[in-house]
Parts: sequence; C-alpha cells; structure tokens
Amino acid sequence: MSAVISQKNSKLFFGDHTLPEKTKEKDFAFLGGSFSVKTYKEITKLERNEQFVYESVPGTSVSDFEMTGEKVSFFVEGAGDAEITLGLLPETEYRITVSDRDFGTMKTNLGGKLTLSVELGEGKKVSVLAEKA
Repeated sequence: MSAVISQKNSKLFFGDHTLPEKTKEKDFAFLGGSFSVKTYKEITKLERNEQFVYESVPGTSVSDFEMTGEKVSFFVEGAGDAEITLGLLPETEYRITVSDRDFGTMKTNLGGKLTLSVELGEGKKVSVLAEKA
C-alpha cells in the first residue's frame, strides 16, 4: 500500500504492516468524517472525528473497510496473527465471521469495543465481518 490511508468505491484502505517506523496521516476527509491513521509493524490505529474505530496489534494492512450502523466488514493482512479491536455500539451483540467461518456472537463492552484474534501471515488476506445480531 503506497499511502497509509486512501479510499475507493466508498471503502477505506489504511495501514501498512511493513513499515519499520511509525507513520501518521491526519484529517483524511471521507464520507462526511475526518479520519486519522497511525501505522507501522507494531500497531495500526484508525480514528474518525477523534473517536476510536479500529486498532490492531501488531500492525496490519486493511482494505475494503466499510462501516454502517449494522455492520463493519474488511479484509486484513499482516506479518503474523493479530489482535483486532473495533469501536462499535456499546453493549451490543455482533455475529462474527472470519474468512466465511462463523465464530458466533460477541458482545461489546460499555465503551463499544469488541476484540478478536485473527490468524494472519505474509501473503494471507482474511475477510472479517461483524454484523449486529
């Protein structure tokens, strides 16, 4: 990924898990919001209007990121397994699907955060879907 954040067809592309040094991009206008991303091999974090949206440890590269009131979906790749935290609606159940495999439902905490682990490796792109149950 040449830029750390871009958009195409109403979807976001952000992060670069191959960067050795932290890179930041702020005030990226997209669908009526202002997005900021911080990314490198250790962490990738996305905020919208200074509100938490996405974080992965270690860093990841995310494509086709789409978030609506009912769901969030994206493709993710990284150097190894990653822990991904999403900012969703508080105390709400979501059905989690990773690479077309149903992982059941998970409930967000009071702050609306939901954390899941994803098995990754170089050259492996995984689809993630969190849909309101």
